[in-house]
Amino acid sequence: MSKITKVGVVKSNKMDKTAVVSVQRLVRHPLYTRAFKKTSHFAVHDEQNKCQIGDRVKIVECRPISKRKRWLLVEILESPKTVESQTRSTAPE
Repeated sequence: MSKITKVGVVKSNKMDKTAVVSVQRLVRHPLYTRAFKKTSHFAVHDEQNKCQIGDRVKIVECRPISKRKRWLLVEILESPKTVESQTRSTAPE
């Protein structure tokens, strides 16, 4: 059985070694078939306290670490600071 991975955005990093990650998914209404977004929040274990608010991260399920933490931080896919610096360096003046 493979472990579930998800990609989301860090909403809070105020706790020690923990971040709250928001994951959006598209759901279709069973009767009306209209698609809408649903958001889930996951408490993620971040051992080095690396992630910052706004980072796009990849998380994976794991054994229960505490009452609410059942996810581990795998990698930081992109950070708002790095995206900002890349757009500034490539923008014409």
